[in-house]
Amino acid sequence: MPLKAPFDALKAWLVDMDGVLYHGKRPLPAAAEFIQALQESRTPFLFLTNNATRTPAEYVQRLGEMGIRVDEDAIFTSALATARYVREHYPPPRRILVIGGNGIRAALQDEGYALVDRADDAELVVSAMDIEANYARCAEATLAIRGGAPWVQTNPDRTFPSEQGIVPGAGAIQAFLEAATDQTPVVIGKPQPGIFRQALAILGAQPEETVMLGDRLETDILGAHRAGLKTICVLTGIANRAQTEAYNPRPDWIIEDLRALLAKPKPFPD
Repeated sequence: MPLKAPFDALKAWLVDMDGVLYHGKRPLPAAAEFIQALQESRTPFLFLTNNATRTPAEYVQRLGEMGIRVDEDAIFTSALATARYVREHYPPPRRILVIGGNGIRAALQDEGYALVDRADDAELVVSAMDIEANYARCAEATLAIRGGAPWVQTNPDRTFPSEQGIVPGAGAIQAFLEAATDQTPVVIGKPQPGIFRQALAILGAQPEETVMLGDRLETDILGAHRAGLKTICVLTGIANRAQTEAYNPRPDWIIEDLRALLAKPKPFPD
């Protein structure tokens, strides 16, 4: 099933994942069909997610279970963008205290960093979404930051959509540490311009010919608008219609779900 006009004229796509393609392990309507339409039309696309909890390999497996077949190089996360930033500004070898899941941990280890658990051993703090974060780890991160360790945050998303509903995200951990340290981190993910520049470079696309498809206004839509991209907000995730229509900048398109992007099959002739 092909994309319908005017979406079929867009030359490159950045696609968010949580709230756009799925909630937790549950795929959203037409997710697989939409990606298949991009693949069949040979339209360049990149999954651009602020979720730093998984590695690209883990995302490939999750998407495959939903009928979406892609390679690891089709996925770019805030974890990968953060690891690139840390490598550029704090070259290894260094010891990093991490609050975060496997995605950010693997990205930093792949760059040659040692991960530590105690504030006394930390030369840098990196924080992200962590479903196993506890008070003790947050306290160690607080002590490290108060002791002078630089602090980098993967992304600012305060919440994210799950199968059960809206739950705390990486930004909630950021808020905890800001309250405890009186410090503000360097934030890497959407809506920061750097992650969009990296994504466009991977695609080999220009901003004016690229669209960002997302569900969160203050990251996907705001960041893409600032970067010069067109924007589509899908209402299957965080933002509702009233919020989206009132938001400035307003998305170029607002859709109920991904079925709105697909052309209806032509009826057989009588």
